[in-house]
Amino acid sequence: MKGFDPKFTDFPDYIIGITKEIWEDRGIATLHDYYAPDIVVRSPASVVTGNQGVIAATMATLAEFPDRTLYGEDVIWSGTPEEGMLSSHRLHSTATHARPGVYGAPTGKTLHYRILADCHAINNRINDEWLIRDQGAIVRQLGIDPRDHARDLIAREGGAANCVRPYTPATEVPGPYSGTGNDNEWGQRHADLLQRIMGADFTAIPTEYDRAANLHYPGGVDTLSHDGADQFWMGLRAALPNAAFTITHQIGRDDPSMPPRSALRWTLHGKHEGYGAFGNPTGAEIFVLGISHAEWGAVIGGQPKLRREWTLFDETAIWKQILLHTGDL
Repeated sequence: MKGFDPKFTDFPDYIIGITKEIWEDRGIATLHDYYAPDIVVRSPASVVTGNQGVIAATMATLAEFPDRTLYGEDVIWSGTPEEGMLSSHRLHSTATHARPGVYGAPTGKTLHYRILADCHAINNRINDEWLIRDQGAIVRQLGIDPRDHARDLIAREGGAANCVRPYTPATEVPGPYSGTGNDNEWGQRHADLLQRIMGADFTAIPTEYDRAANLHYPGGVDTLSHDGADQFWMGLRAALPNAAFTITHQIGRDDPSMPPRSALRWTLHGKHEGYGAFGNPTGAEIFVLGISHAEWGAVIGGQPKLRREWTLFDETAIWKQILLHTGDL
């Protein structure tokens, strides 16, 4: 861990440790140390540049959800301390909606949702980030439909002409990290699987997924087996049948005491031309930022398959793009 604080055992310890220090231990001021002043943070909802914006957003979230926790389920990473490291961090967050904020008047409801965040770090600082919260799960637990939440955001942000634009190639801000991960076999196997599915080869699912696979998808959906995977990926691809699918980052890892794992960051960009996960086709140009994690293993000897999968994108950001196109505000 050359260049990093010696209190951290390794890179996962750094990522999990600073997350707890910032959010749960209220060390928000440590963002001045752990985040570069000109960091670029991309989420499906927006692109934020500069550490001051990150600090402001952190305080706003904690004001609305004062007991928020972030449990680090895994850190799948690549790179070296000398050249910089990219972590794909999966978290399970809990929070009580105790105060008014971006999600409206407090409901007192306790939420459970996942986050997937890709962060590039070097010399004890994060300087580039891609962050996806399961906004669909959050708003549904608050009793709000994701489409209605997107419509409400547009209104509160000043209407179609003035609202915050979702993250798309048009709003991209280049950051310092341009790596693409590593060439480990599990990342390659995961990439090949998603390429086949996005190429409409859905026979890849019964071939590559274990029959008892546990699957976790946007909207807080927990499902399993071949049917669960087929319904999710078919619904997404059917809505955007001609969109370009691009894997922008892939990592595979073999670590002691852990199953083989993989992490992919990907995009889907094209027209909303089909019936599927987002209702009647509207012709809206849609940009989806997604991150997927997988665990692999062989319950039956010599037949390793995908046994657990986590995929996230932000449904509310997709609905915002659709509503801005249709004008159904």
